[in-house]
Amino acid sequence: MRTYWKSAFAVCTLAAPLFAGALLLQVGNPAANPEALEKHAVLVARTTACHSPERTTVTATAEGVVNGVRKTIPLKVIPLSTAGTFAVTREWPNQGTWAVKMIATNPDYKDYATAVVVPIERDLGQLGAVKHYFHAPTEAEVSSSLN
Repeated sequence: MRTYWKSAFAVCTLAAPLFAGALLLQVGNPAANPEALEKHAVLVARTTACHSPERTTVTATAEGVVNGVRKTIPLKVIPLSTAGTFAVTREWPNQGTWAVKMIATNPDYKDYATAVVVPIERDLGQLGAVKHYFHAPTEAEVSSSLN
């Protein structure tokens, strides 16, 4: 039994640095944020970064298929008053199938990126179907969210 606890402690000790100082991107419902609602957001994103969070950049695109043709539309990311919180508004057409791809980067994390792809149905982000990535998603990964 004593060996089990030593092993468990060793695993926890070794794993802790993997999560310390992580750059993460979380996405949520704008209904929980009055400022986002005021800006007519369809999604709210929040970043975490232990190292200089003010240097984190978030980009967003609407990725869709309209009449069988793949479309990509750059979206405006609106910083909100709470540091590291951003709103995204709808800037894509009504027809077609759409998902929003958001990528967060920070120069302190070098080439690392964290991302989410959120399928959109009836102007609402399908938060239960969000896909998280610890890299910028490939076109194939994004396309899987459009099916």
